[in-house]
Amino acid sequence: MILPRVVISGLGFVTSIGNSRNSVSESLRLMRSGIEPIDFIPGEKLPVTVAGTIKGFDTQAISWAGWTWPEGYSFTKESLRNMPPHGLYALCATEQMVADAKLSPEDLASEDTALFCSSAGSPKLLNHYLNQIIDSKGQRVPPAGVVSTIAGTLNFHLSSHYHIRGAVVGFSSACASTTQAIGYGIDEIRLGRHKRVIIVGGEEVGLEATYTFHGMRALSRQSDPQKASRPFDKNRDGFVGTGGSVALVLEDKESALKRGAPIYAELVGWGQSGDGFNPAISDPQGRGLQTAINRAIKDAQINPSEIDYVNAHATSTPAGDASEAHALRAIFLKHGLNPKISSTKALTGHGLSMSGVMETAFCALALKEGFMPASAHITELDTVCEGLNIIQTTQTVKPRSILKNSSGFGGSNVSLIMRELES
Repeated sequence: MILPRVVISGLGFVTSIGNSRNSVSESLRLMRSGIEPIDFIPGEKLPVTVAGTIKGFDTQAISWAGWTWPEGYSFTKESLRNMPPHGLYALCATEQMVADAKLSPEDLASEDTALFCSSAGSPKLLNHYLNQIIDSKGQRVPPAGVVSTIAGTLNFHLSSHYHIRGAVVGFSSACASTTQAIGYGIDEIRLGRHKRVIIVGGEEVGLEATYTFHGMRALSRQSDPQKASRPFDKNRDGFVGTGGSVALVLEDKESALKRGAPIYAELVGWGQSGDGFNPAISDPQGRGLQTAINRAIKDAQINPSEIDYVNAHATSTPAGDASEAHALRAIFLKHGLNPKISSTKALTGHGLSMSGVMETAFCALALKEGFMPASAHITELDTVCEGLNIIQTTQTVKPRSILKNSSGFGGSNVSLIMRELES
């Protein structure tokens, strides 16, 4: 049985390093960071002072009526009325993707089109609505409080906005969520259940969504944006939070070519695993991630020597980066292989559940445009990375095959393998 080949045929971006394909590509090539100072609580001196901010949007108001966003989008009141702030980001990213992929309203409403989303919901709106209920002694309960705040909010709003009639699914595996969604999307197309699967990840950035990670000492306390997010550096001290949204569409090759859609990459394999170790910390030796990588390689039916670029999950936490370094050493160095490795989170910050779809889209751009993004802000490489080929400048070379890793709380590990579409 010949399975359908799965390609990426459309992209959309609202990120800390740009709100379009061109601006994102330029930032990756020039190693231009989207991290800057932020006041999580205005007027208060807090130990965490930077984030990967979203430019061109103002979503500070609770109501959509007080929001502003870049020109070029046209939304109705009904589309935005009950959306959370990251819902606006997701709608803008998805609009870009739809146009890029040349998808018609009929394509979107077809039973052959599925929608897989991930987000942590809207802790900002949840906090606001719960305070309303408490302050009113239960007399004021917002009608849309649930659908605008819980983790499924992107599924609810985007599926109704685009009239999706294929599968609508939410993924909740922390920072591995959208990478896992892509993996299951690959299977949906291979099994003939859908012709295309839209993947959307979105998160907010701010006090409720970002600063809460400070309680577990996961965030960097560096005030210098050039030092705060530095995966694989000896002196890294935590990740930098970010938000926004990225959308991409997976599609069977024949459908994409027939429509004249751009083909960014072919997804040839994926694998996943669990650590079975700790609710919040990766297995120190990276054994779970090794399993996910090996399963992806087996699924892709390739030799590990064909992988010449790895987009690492590496968030800039001491434990997480070391765990991934051990996994990469076991997969590659022990067999005399030395692919180029980088973590683009040095530029963007860590997008939590949306990080997988964001970085997969970065990899798709790298394949389409012929470059390998670098790992920025490294001044002294950690000894745990000794021998690994962690690139610190942009490489103007087209990768042959790319390995994309993601890991999340609870030990969820997902790996994807992609390459340029060959006839």
